[in-house]
Amino acid sequence: MKILYTGGTFDLFHFGHQSFLKKCSEYADVVVVSLNRDDFVEKFKGAAPIMSYDERLESLRHCPYVDKIVENFSNADSKPSILSVNPDIIAVGDDWKTKDYHKQMRIDQEWLNHHEIELIYLPYTKEISSSEIKRRIILSAKND
Repeated sequence: MKILYTGGTFDLFHFGHQSFLKKCSEYADVVVVSLNRDDFVEKFKGAAPIMSYDERLESLRHCPYVDKIVENFSNADSKPSILSVNPDIIAVGDDWKTKDYHKQMRIDQEWLNHHEIELIYLPYTKEISSSEIKRRIILSAKND
């Protein structure tokens, strides 16, 4: 049985999130989402998420492409959270191809090879994002 791990904030859960998670489900038998805690999101992104951890958790629980949700208990050093799941695959959006995903997660190819984990990049839905939704809300509020 193949296990896929992916992590994120999943704020303002939208069709881009669903599309990504559906693609994840096509690569594995079990999709595990490591959900970032509010304090980590605020520190990492510089702003708290709009939805609380519990609200984001409930949104993911209702997604048919997610089999299990775990808390990203290790924050920036993702290795302990990843190893708690023991995945065969880590999936990330292809928007990370131009960023240093390894550095952000504090992993390297040697570590992935040692743990026999494959890192895959899946298409990112460019038309929508939580940041874009927030931008639209702010723009709409200014126009009212």
